[in-house]
Amino acid sequence: HVQLVESGGGSVQAGGSTRLSCAISGWTYSSYCMGWFRQAPGKEREVVALVGSDGRTNYADSVKGRFTISKDNAKITLYLQMNDLKFEDTAMYYCAVQRLHPGVRWKVIGDYPHWGQGTQVTVS
Repeated sequence: HVQLVESGGGSVQAGGSTRLSCAISGWTYSSYCMGWFRQAPGKEREVVALVGSDGRTNYADSVKGRFTISKDNAKITLYLQMNDLKFEDTAMYYCAVQRLHPGVRWKVIGDYPHWGQGTQVTVS
């Protein structure tokens, strides 16, 4: 049973920084894609940043240069360092993971079967 638990976030002033963590348990596959997603009120969930088991990363244009995704393979923990936060970064942030396989669509949100409960980031 795969479980993802996010932590971090909270209220942050514009221009400030915070770091999100996602502890993943029950994951046994060595090939995977993990990511951070967010959903603001009244908006659809969107990709923020992705990282593959091979270290490849992908960022939404809106966060490039400000956010950094990383992972601790030993702890099976995913991180999102968020710098220079803007009001429009306010959202519920979720982590998710899927197994890598031929034809995987790592940018398709609906293809991720395992999700955390989310953590709120509010920029004021």
